Amino acid sequence: MKKTQKQIAEQTGTHKLTLSLIENGHFTGSLDILQRYLDAVGLTLDVTPKKHRLPQWDEIEALFAEDD
Repeated sequence: MKKTQKQIAEQTGTHKLTLSLIENGHFTGSLDILQRYLDAVGLTLDVTPKKHRLPQWDEIEALFAEDD
């Protein structure tokens, strides 16, 4: 069953504007609010360590290659 923002707002005690920010990738609030939203829509948040990778030489060359 799909839920409306109004239904999720009532379920989580969160304002609809906050839900809109979450859904549009502009949320900068607390993890508590985000967790309540994720619970309401049946999702989980997994945090993984960031992986750093140095580029290969050919990738660097491609970045600076002149168009022929």
